[in-house]
Parts: sequence; structure tokens; C-alpha cells
Amino acid sequence: MAAALLANIAPLMFVGLVVFVLLGYPVAFALAANGLAFAGLAMLAGQFDPALLQALPERVYGIVANPTLLAIPFFAFMGLILERSGMAEDLLDTIGQLFGAIRGGLAYAVILVGALLAATTGVVAASVIAMGLISLPVMLRHGYDRRLASGVIAASGTLAQIIPPSLVLIVLADQLGAPVSAMYKGALLPGLALVGVYLLYVLGTTLLRPHAAPAMPAAARTLHGRALLLRALTTLLPPLALIFLVLGTIFLGIATPTEGGAMGAAGALVLALARGRLSRLQLTQALDSTTRLTTFVIFILIGSTIFTLVFRGLDGDVWVEHLFNRLPGGTVGFLLAVNVLVFVLAFFLDFFEIAFIAVPLVAPVAHKLGIDPVWFGVMLAVNMQTAFMHPPFGFALFYLKSVAPRSVRTADIYWGAIPFVLIQLVMVAVVLAFPQVVLRDAAPEASSVKDIPVDVDPDGGYLPAEWR
Repeated sequence: MAAALLANIAPLMFVGLVVFVLLGYPVAFALAANGLAFAGLAMLAGQFDPALLQALPERVYGIVANPTLLAIPFFAFMGLILERSGMAEDLLDTIGQLFGAIRGGLAYAVILVGALLAATTGVVAASVIAMGLISLPVMLRHGYDRRLASGVIAASGTLAQIIPPSLVLIVLADQLGAPVSAMYKGALLPGLALVGVYLLYVLGTTLLRPHAAPAMPAAARTLHGRALLLRALTTLLPPLALIFLVLGTIFLGIATPTEGGAMGAAGALVLALARGRLSRLQLTQALDSTTRLTTFVIFILIGSTIFTLVFRGLDGDVWVEHLFNRLPGGTVGFLLAVNVLVFVLAFFLDFFEIAFIAVPLVAPVAHKLGIDPVWFGVMLAVNMQTAFMHPPFGFALFYLKSVAPRSVRTADIYWGAIPFVLIQLVMVAVVLAFPQVVLRDAAPEASSVKDIPVDVDPDGGYLPAEWR
């Protein structure tokens, strides 16, 4: 019995982690405690070399000294300042006036504002709560179907997951060893495609069920002509300028993602000051929330490092590799299995936890199969986006319910989210089937999964041709 347990200690370690998480322990401490506990048990049995633990201090120092991760507090702070400056309210009101005369106009406005907020704030909670507070009562007052209105708001808020400067893309780039700027470029087209498909879904709904998304009455459209044009310019130009300042400089190679985040944080402060909406209390709250989020990420990353070091010391990576090698279908089978795994984990974990638990386990296998890390990361990011959306534990649904009027039931929010979850899954399939959606600059000759060129490295693994 004891011999059988020792022979399967790596799978037992993974099962132990799942048990810890399901019992409700904080993920960061569950990862670290599970790793250290199994290291101790394996050392007593002579199955683990204690010298491996000497690498922990250096690894922890490498985490806190990682300049890439410094982009996380910068982008988080930028998003929180913009959210508190009233930018979302101004954008929703202005774009709502622009599209209010057509059926579904308010829904179009929410989707477009969600995309703009995603490109400037990068924080899902801020986007969903802001749009839920501002637009949901207005949509309901003008006769929108509760399910459609709820689904549009929740889905538009989650665009911050995939449209740069997404925090999850920074984390995935760090975990997969890929450049953040390349991850941003790869994610841009899938993110914009999601925006387009959301708009088409609303259009289809208005054609099939016109009563579900009526136009705003003329009395509610208070701006016309030159006044509307001036309002649109003064409201849209500042966030667009900030988007270029952050993403444009990164894409053009002028600034690193960390430098772009720093410029974005400074630009957000300038915009908030220009609007006269930056009080000492708002600044303190933004700094406090940024510190909490950054600490949360760093502690999970430290716990993940401890877990991964012990797991690999117990040949857990070999166990994972053999597990996926038994799957039929080769590379395609592996990718399908990983996407199913991430989708299932998203029922219980948020995207940070998935990125720090599941990705380190499957990344070495993806590397040996010759899967481009940027393509793999963007695919996982689109899939993880569903973690915020699918019932019953989607965080975006909880955020929306916390600010929704009492007339909007939890069931309305859940049913409204399901079509958008299906749209996101279709986008995962598109990214899987057509790598060129992500790898436009990296490998122009690749048009499908099987076409991605690979080359054998000296260690027996595989690397994409563009990474040779």
C-alpha cells in the first residue's frame, strides 16, 4: 500500500491541492502548504532531494524582481483611477446618444464602451460594475429584455480579459516565457473579433425580436447636431489618446509593457485631474486596491513556485507529459484536452488561479509539442474569459447582480450570459483552428494547427520555427 502511494505521489499531490482549494483555503497558501507538506513526506520516504529547496529563495527573489510583473500594478492603478473619474459614465451617455435612435442602440453603446474600457482599464470588475450601475437601469427603463441587457453588460465587461492591456495576458506571458508585447499583438484581433460578434448578436436579436431592444424615445435623446458632435469629440478623444499612449507605444516598440503601464498610470492621473474628479479619498482607495491586487498576484505566484518546484522534483512533469501523451490526436488532442480542462476549472477558480496552477503543468508539454507560446497563451486567455461568464460561479455575473435592480433576477443574468459564453467558445475554436488569427506577423505561412512549422531543439523538444 505504502509503495503504491509513493509510486503515485505526484498525482496525489495534485489531488491534495484540489482538496485544499475545494475546502476553501486561500489558493496561495494552499499551493505553498501542499508543496511543502508533500516535500516533507517524500523526504521521509527518500523520494525527494532536499537540496532542491535551496533554490526557493532565489526563485522568490526572481519573482519580486521581475520587471514584467511590475506592469500589473501600473495597469491596475490606471484602470481604478479611470473608473473613479467617471469616464465610463461619460462614454456610455455619449455613445448612447449617438446610437439611441436605432433599435439596440443602447446595447451597441454598452459593447463599444466595454471595448474602450477594456483598452484603458483592463479591470473586469470595474467595467462590469460601472456599466451595471449606469446603463442597466436605463436599458430596463426603455423596455430592454432583462436577459439581453444583463448578458450584454456582463460580456462587454469581460472584454478586459482579452483586449490589451489585459492583466491575464501579462501573467500568461510570464508563465509561458513569451514577450508581453507579442502576447498583446496576438490578442488584439481575437478581442476585436469578439466585439464584432457581440454587435452582430445584438443585431440579430433586434431583427428576430424587435421588442427586446427598442430604440430610445426622442425625448431621451437630448443632444443633437453640433452639440452631439462636440460632446463625442471631447468624450472619446481623451481615452483614445490614452490607448495610443499605452498600446501604441508598446506595439511600435517605443516602450516596454512596464513603461507603457507607467505612462498609462500617469495619463490616467492627468485625465482625472483635468476632469476635476480626483480627490484624496479616491486616490487613496485606488492605491489601496492596487496594493491588494498586486499582493494577491505575488503571493499566488510564490505559492505556485513552491508547488511547481516540489511537483517537478517528484517527477510530476513526467506524469503530466505521459498523461497527455496517452491522448489520441497528438497536438490537436492535447490542445482540446487543455481547453476542456481550463473550461472546467473556470467553474471553480478565477483566471489568476488557473494561470498559476494549470498553466505551469501543461506549458512544458506544449513546448515539447512545438506549440507557439503566444498562440497557446492567447487561446487560453480567450478560454479563461469564460471563467467570468458561465453560470453558476462567473465573477462577472456576481458583480452585475450586486448592482442590478431588484427586478433583475439571478436567473435572468444567468440565461442572458449563456449566448455570450457560446460565442466565446466559438472564438476559442477559431483561434485553435486558425493560428494566423494570432500569429499574423510570426508565421505567415501557417494557416492551421498542422501547418505551424517546428524544428527539433538539441534537448529533444520542439520549438516553433520563428523561435529557432
